[in-house]
Amino acid sequence: MPVSPNQGSTGGGDAVTLTGSNFTGTTSVRYGPREATSFTVVSDTTTNTITPSGQGPVPVLVTTPGGTGNVGTFFYLPPPSFRLVPPPAGPLGGGNTVILTGRGLYTTSEVRFGSQLALFTVDSDGQLTVVVPAAALAGPVGISVTTRGGVASGVIYTYLDSPSLTVVTLDSGPVDGNNLVVITGTAFSYTTSVTFNGIPAISYRVASDTEIDAVVPAGVIGPADVSITTLGGTTTALDAYTYLGRFAVLGGASVTNTGLTLVTGDLGVSPGVSITGFPPGQVNGTIHNSDGDAVAAHADLVTTYNNLVGLTPDAIITGDLGGLTLFPGIYNAASSIAISGVLTLDAQGDRNAEWIFQIGSTLTTATASQVLLINGATARNVFWLIGSSATLGTDTDFAGRILAQTSITVTAGVTVSGQTLAIDGSVTLDTNEITRPW
Repeated sequence: MPVSPNQGSTGGGDAVTLTGSNFTGTTSVRYGPREATSFTVVSDTTTNTITPSGQGPVPVLVTTPGGTGNVGTFFYLPPPSFRLVPPPAGPLGGGNTVILTGRGLYTTSEVRFGSQLALFTVDSDGQLTVVVPAAALAGPVGISVTTRGGVASGVIYTYLDSPSLTVVTLDSGPVDGNNLVVITGTAFSYTTSVTFNGIPAISYRVASDTEIDAVVPAGVIGPADVSITTLGGTTTALDAYTYLGRFAVLGGASVTNTGLTLVTGDLGVSPGVSITGFPPGQVNGTIHNSDGDAVAAHADLVTTYNNLVGLTPDAIITGDLGGLTLFPGIYNAASSIAISGVLTLDAQGDRNAEWIFQIGSTLTTATASQVLLINGATARNVFWLIGSSATLGTDTDFAGRILAQTSITVTAGVTVSGQTLAIDGSVTLDTNEITRPW
């Protein structure tokens, strides 16, 4: 090619080699109307030049003592321009593909992300497909594109750390889902999915780089993995959330009621088949008489009881818990426990705080006693594991999930924010309010 390269920037400054004959004694090289910035006669057939600024296609003219000749045509190219098709971010390790669109990209010779060279394909004068290179540190970098028309920059790409998940609050809820939880962690800004055991959240909102608010999908009773996927990667927290049964009352042999008891949540019996007193009692939920749901709930009750009763205790308790303030932990009593007055459970600001009471024999509450939850404590995270039977005295205000090996007697005027679940025996109710705590 007599003019090589035959394309360059409108701003000039490109090195161009002219190939021809009779260059000895050259006195002038012009690109259209303008003198070359400089030229050097290498031989009678070769001259090296630096282009002046210019526009469009122009003739390249060489003047010697023998006259002026047209060596060829040089094409001034406008500087490129481009934008990054979203998303404008990705993982530190790179390897993802992005699209740059604009104009003047056909002669692209180099694409950089910060100082890192990227592999690219020229799709057309208006598009490049680019494989993002890896980076050492998270954060924004500039993208630059070099063509024969010049260099374009000013577009930002952000390298992202992989996300991390610290905690889900509240970390348990109903098996039918539809409850709101707060997920705390890091690097959440470019979240693309939130799943519970692989099931997408009903909806989610990225509140900040460290918080996602999600509506939990329906699931299966038991622990669930929670996964967050962002443009920077995926993190999975194993067993970070627990799906809980929907039953407020479950008897092993029977459920009996006297008076205007109100149950919010499902009520059932299994393996027994006797449910009496509804009406006059009311159930804001479904009654399950040894059906498939009741059978599954009973099996889950047995499993949960055995798992929790086998945990290593943090502290030993005895006698009457009335008047005490207890912080989260696993508490073990070899025999019977009573509650007279007020037992206070203090979560100290942790809404996932749990109390597990392993009671070897019976639990009995006195008239008008109370389990008081403060500083973020929730009834769903209080477990009463009763080795034989529980009796809640008249007008008791009780909180937590009672899992009794034998029976549960709820006397007149008692309110329960929680569950009354008996493995082998009966649940006996008398003008009560029992509300499943979620």
